[in-house]
Amino acid sequence: MKGFLAILLAIVPAYLLGSVNGAIITSMALFRKDIRKYGSGNPGLTNFYRVFGKSGVVLVVVVDIVKTVIPVLIGGWSFGQSFDTMILGRTIAGFFVMLGHCYPVFYGFKGGKGVLAAGTILFVLDWRVALIAWGVFILLTATTRYVSLGAIIGSTMYPASMVIFGIGDWKVFTAALACVILLIARHHENIRRLLKGEESKLSFRNQ
Repeated sequence: MKGFLAILLAIVPAYLLGSVNGAIITSMALFRKDIRKYGSGNPGLTNFYRVFGKSGVVLVVVVDIVKTVIPVLIGGWSFGQSFDTMILGRTIAGFFVMLGHCYPVFYGFKGGKGVLAAGTILFVLDWRVALIAWGVFILLTATTRYVSLGAIIGSTMYPASMVIFGIGDWKVFTAALACVILLIARHHENIRRLLKGEESKLSFRNQ
């Protein structure tokens, strides 16, 4: 029973807090507009920036970071108490944060693509993994201006780096891999557009 409660404490708050969407909250609070009705319709940071520019970006980032860090830390504590493995609890909680962000119960199960959530999770897990994944993401995004390409390739560094640094066991690797699969699956339309040469590039001259 104790183990079951530990698992619930790791996944339920993670999914519910993950369902909170910074882009939607900020667009409604600052601009009285629903980001889902503008641009690509995706309630994520990239579309928010394209539609509203720099104004409000900080608030979007803060909301999405806080909603990710808190449940991941709770998951680590919960698993640490019951199973003596904080890293597994944090990794599993991270997946459910991403699941909530992508399929939020508060917004009809239509959410973002989990990029910022995934990037935040990495810093809570291990700064070395975070630096590698973020480094690849930033490099690819800056050189190609395709955020989706940077996110997809950068995300694969998550489980790969966990293996390289010997972090966790096969359960941790599986949870990390699940996060990557979810993120890539959420980018299936972007992948299609990339292959056709129709993907929109990020403009650094936005207002």
